[in-house]
Amino acid sequence: MGSSRFLLNFPPQPPLFSLTLLFSPPSTVSFPPITTLIHHRKTPKLPLSSFKNGSNNIPPETECPVPLDQQPINEYQSLSTSFPFSWAAGDIVEYCSRLAVTGASFALFVGLPVAWFGSVGGAGGGDLESLKRVTAAVLSGVLVVTLAVVRMYLGWAYVGNRLLSATVEYEETGWYDGQVWVKTAEVLARDRLLGSFQVKPVLSRLKYSLVVLAVSLFTCVSLLINLDVAQRSVYETAEQSLKRAIPGVYNDESARSFEPEAFCGEPSLPES
Repeated sequence: MGSSRFLLNFPPQPPLFSLTLLFSPPSTVSFPPITTLIHHRKTPKLPLSSFKNGSNNIPPETECPVPLDQQPINEYQSLSTSFPFSWAAGDIVEYCSRLAVTGASFALFVGLPVAWFGSVGGAGGGDLESLKRVTAAVLSGVLVVTLAVVRMYLGWAYVGNRLLSATVEYEETGWYDGQVWVKTAEVLARDRLLGSFQVKPVLSRLKYSLVVLAVSLFTCVSLLINLDVAQRSVYETAEQSLKRAIPGVYNDESARSFEPEAFCGEPSLPES
C-alpha cells in the first residue's frame, strides 16, 4: 500500500502593487471607491445660542447674553466716536486747542456781551469796571469748559468701570428687569486690557485738565473779588470827599446861622 500525498493548492494572491499595475495605461487602472479609503468624521454643529445677538463667530464658551448696546466694548467704541467724548481720546494738542476754542468762543460771544451790557452801569464805568466785566467773561468761558470736561470724565469713568469689572449689569427689555452677567475669562482679559491701556490714560488727562481748570476758576474768582473790593473803596472815598464842606459852597451850618427861622423845628447838626 503506497503512501499518498494530498496537496492543497490555493490560488495565488495578486500583489497589491504589481508591475502590470504600474505600467498599465491609466484607462485600464481601477481604484477602489474613495469613500472606502477615507474615514469621515462628522463636524459638530454649534448650538443656535452661540449665534445670539448677531455674533456669528463667538464660540459657545464666550456667549454673552448682554444686549449689544449695553456691552462694555460696544459702549467704549460708541463713546470714543461721539461728541465731545472723542476729544479726550485724540491728540493732546488737538484736545487742548478744542477746549481753548470752546472757552474763548463762549466768553467772546456770550459772556462778554452779557457782562458788558447786562450790568447795572451799562456800557459806562471806569477802568476797574471794564476789567471786572472782562474777567467775568473769561470766568464764564472757563466755567463752560469745566462743565464739558466734567461731563467727559463722568462718561469715560463709567465705561472704564464696566470694562474693568468682572460682572456686567444690564437690562433685557428696559423695564427695570436688571440682570448681572459674570464675564468669562477671555472677555474679562480683553476688557481689562482695553480699560487699562485705553481708558485709564484718558481719565488721567481729564484729571489734569480739571486741576488746571480749577486753578483758573479760583484765579478768576479771586480777581473778581479784589476788583469789587477796590471798586467799593473808590466809591467810598468819592462819597467821603463829597460830604466834606467846601469853602464858598452852601453849608447847612452856615445857613442856619443866617436864617434860623428856615430851620425851625429841625434838630441841629452835631458838631464834628
